[in-house]
Amino acid sequence: MEKQKLTELIKQKKNEKNIKILAHTYQSPDIIDLADVTGDSYMLAKAAQKLDCETVLMCGVRFMAETVKILSPEKKVLLSAEGATCPMALQIDPKEVVDFKKKHPDYTVCAYINTTAELKAVSDVCVTSSSAVRIIERMDAENILFIPDKNLGRYVQMNVPGKNFAFFDGCCPVHNSITVDDVIAEKEKHPDALFAVHPECRPEVAELADFVGSTSAIIDYALGTDSDVIIGTERGVTDYLKIKHPSRNFYQLRGDLLVCRDMKMTTLEEVYSAIIGSGAIIEMDESLRLAAKRPLDNMLKYGG
Repeated sequence: MEKQKLTELIKQKKNEKNIKILAHTYQSPDIIDLADVTGDSYMLAKAAQKLDCETVLMCGVRFMAETVKILSPEKKVLLSAEGATCPMALQIDPKEVVDFKKKHPDYTVCAYINTTAELKAVSDVCVTSSSAVRIIERMDAENILFIPDKNLGRYVQMNVPGKNFAFFDGCCPVHNSITVDDVIAEKEKHPDALFAVHPECRPEVAELADFVGSTSAIIDYALGTDSDVIIGTERGVTDYLKIKHPSRNFYQLRGDLLVCRDMKMTTLEEVYSAIIGSGAIIEMDESLRLAAKRPLDNMLKYGG
């Protein structure tokens, strides 16, 4: 079916069924155009709580849809692409965390929001990339096991030097693929451009940045300056910025190579299938949901 016709059909069906679409910023422009809400993963989950609908469709990856379900158990939560997951969210087995806690009972487990419900359930507090430093600063705990992203964890450690950190060997494959040589090469091409990077990148890459921040923070930073900006995160952010300001110069680090394939699994065809009833439904045992909600509640307690 022609793209424009399919887009109009999706809009018609979602309005008929009162289905609201949540789209992570990494989604393609075609999907962003359909969304009722666009943003970071936790922002989308919080927004879903306020939406006047019985069904929400997450255009993102599974852990994002799970977080929506954790916070809005009364809603039917759909995932646009059933196979879309997050490699980082699956890099650690919850049993590893349980075993670590038994051996190190004086450690508090801080789980990045990019984790499965099962991993959240064995953690003490959740953090986002924008709130991690603030939350860990405010916690009484001196010893922190930060999971799963060692790069984000080391960025937090650098900004909260008074605490002890332990890490597992987890990372975002997309952000971790960025090298110092990539940054130097792009800066040579655009010497007057600022460089904004995500804290999931390697520490030596973050050290070269003019700004380090979450997806939404990078967007705000790029839109808040008149300078050209090199974008050191997933391709979708650059696409989003160019939609917002087509006359501005936003340069994508590593070009089309910096793409999360799981995020890009969502297509117009997948969205349509989900809306007409063929999509994946996120279901969760209530005991798991409550256990996974506890670290999210603690995140809010500390100002997340």
